[in-house]
Amino acid sequence: MNYLWHILVMINIYIILALSLNLVAGYTGLLSLCHAAFYGIGAYATTLLMMKADWGFFPSLFIAILLTAALSLIIAVPSLRFKGDYFVLATLGFQIIIFVILYNWVSLTRGPYGIPGIPIPKVCGIEMSTVFRYFLFSGVIASICGLLLWMLKASPFGRVLKAIREDEIAAAALGKNVPLLKMAAFTIAAAFAAVPGALFAGYMRYIDPTSFTLMESVFVISILIIGGAGSFIGPIVGAVFMVILPEALRFLHIPDAIAANMRQIIYGLLLIILMRYRPQGLMGEYEFQ
Repeated sequence: MNYLWHILVMINIYIILALSLNLVAGYTGLLSLCHAAFYGIGAYATTLLMMKADWGFFPSLFIAILLTAALSLIIAVPSLRFKGDYFVLATLGFQIIIFVILYNWVSLTRGPYGIPGIPIPKVCGIEMSTVFRYFLFSGVIASICGLLLWMLKASPFGRVLKAIREDEIAAAALGKNVPLLKMAAFTIAAAFAAVPGALFAGYMRYIDPTSFTLMESVFVISILIIGGAGSFIGPIVGAVFMVILPEALRFLHIPDAIAANMRQIIYGLLLIILMRYRPQGLMGEYEFQ
C-alpha cells in the first residue's frame, strides 16, 4: 500500500504546481518556463530554515512563501514588459540562473551534494512519519491551495486576468492596470509554487538542484497542456495522468534503462497529438498560441 500512497503524495504535489502555473499561463496567457525555480526556492528556503534556524515546518513554509514571492518580482518587473516569445525567454533565463545558484552556492545549499536528513513535518506534535500520514497531510494542503486558487479564479481578479488573456488592449481601454495585474498573477503563482517545494523536501527528506531543473518546468507545463489550461479541473486531470503514466510502464516490465526514454517519447507524442487535434488539452478552455 505504501507504493500507492507514494503515488498519491506526488499527485498532490504536482496538482498544486499545475494549478499555480495555471493562474499565470492558463488564466493570464503568460507561458512561464521558470516555475521549477520557484518550486526549488520554496524547497530550499523551508529546508534551510528548519535545519539551520531550528524552525518548525509551518513558520519555515510561511517565510519561504514570502521569499519566493519577493524573488519572483526580480523576474516579473522587467520581464512583463516583454510579450510572447520574449517573455518566455526571460523566464527561461531566470530558471537557469536559479539552478546555477543552487548548484554552485555550496556553502549554503551544498550544491550537487544535496541536503540530506531534512526534518519530517509535524502537526500538533504528530510526525508525518509514514507515507499514509504524509498523503493525508499533503492532501489537506493541496485542498486548501486548490480552494484558494479556485476562489481567485471565480473572483473579479480572475475574470480580469481572463480578459487580459483574451484582449490585453481592450482590458487596458476599460481602465485596468494590465502590467500590475500581470505582476500580481505572476507573484501569486510563484508564492503557491513554494508550497509543493516544501512538501517535496519534507517528504523526500533530501533535495538537490537536479529536482528543480528546466526539465521540471517543462514537465509542469506538459501537465498543464495535456490536462488543459484555463480551466480548474484541467491541471488536476493532467497531474493525475502524468504521474500515473510512468508508473503504469512498470507493469509492462520495461527495463529501467529503457523506461526513462520511453516516458519522454510518450510525453512528446502526447503533446504532438494534442497540439494537432485538441490544442486546449483534455479539459481545457485556452489554446496556447
